[in-house]
Amino acid sequence: MAIQYDMHMHSSFSTDSDAPMEDMVRRAMELNLVGICFTEHMDLEYPEGNFPAYPEPFVADPGAVLAEIQRLRESFPSFWIGFGLEFGMQAHLAGEFHSIAADWPLDFIVASQHLVDSLDPYYPDSWEGTDPSVLIGHYYEEMLSNLKTMEEWDTLAHMDYIIRYIPEEKAVKGCVYDSMEHHADLIDEILRHVIYAKKCLEVNTSGYKYGLGQPNPTPSILRRYRELGGERITIGADAHAPEHIAFAFDRVRSLLRSMGYRSYCVFEGRHMREIPL
Repeated sequence: MAIQYDMHMHSSFSTDSDAPMEDMVRRAMELNLVGICFTEHMDLEYPEGNFPAYPEPFVADPGAVLAEIQRLRESFPSFWIGFGLEFGMQAHLAGEFHSIAADWPLDFIVASQHLVDSLDPYYPDSWEGTDPSVLIGHYYEEMLSNLKTMEEWDTLAHMDYIIRYIPEEKAVKGCVYDSMEHHADLIDEILRHVIYAKKCLEVNTSGYKYGLGQPNPTPSILRRYRELGGERITIGADAHAPEHIAFAFDRVRSLLRSMGYRSYCVFEGRHMREIPL
């Protein structure tokens, strides 16, 4: 059975996408998906300077997002369109995220660690003067602290997001950074918390798009999650354009089944259901 739902994607309501929602829906339908969920960025207090043209970068307007989703639901009644948000975790914002979750009829909440030491590792200057392994360690420490503070989330997205952006001059040529090799104790704590909290771990296929040859998190983390008893996963391509919807879904399905995963989760009204892989 093919993967039927893409549970992580963005449209022009997110700062880093120009794609109209309707274009994303039409492409998903062409791919014979059953449904998709828009998870527009909600990165409150994102570091100033990276997007000087935007007074509130990476902060979607939930009302505008919902209005467009409702319009599209009426236009495409046989296709499921979910209303989600991607919360950029910072521990001191847990109360604000709780209020947002209470105020809007969300289907799904993605928790993401986009920052480390108050900087986004997407930008090269975040890595200046650092040992990559030390910075990545700080990243996972912050992630664990944030997860323990926040309650309002359904899946932990692209857990090793940071490894995509290690500058070429600091990377080991031809190798993808293996977090399990360098930070096993921290990774285990994070995965155990996901399991204890009865949440999901996202399998984000954009790693294939970025040339990693594997998803985020990497196979070593996915194997460890399964070894620890983790079963609940969500699957999303993190598409910011129609051509990346359901990216490498067949490839990741084969990988997951080889590790013993037999189902994935989708959410509607924050309620989870499992679908066979």
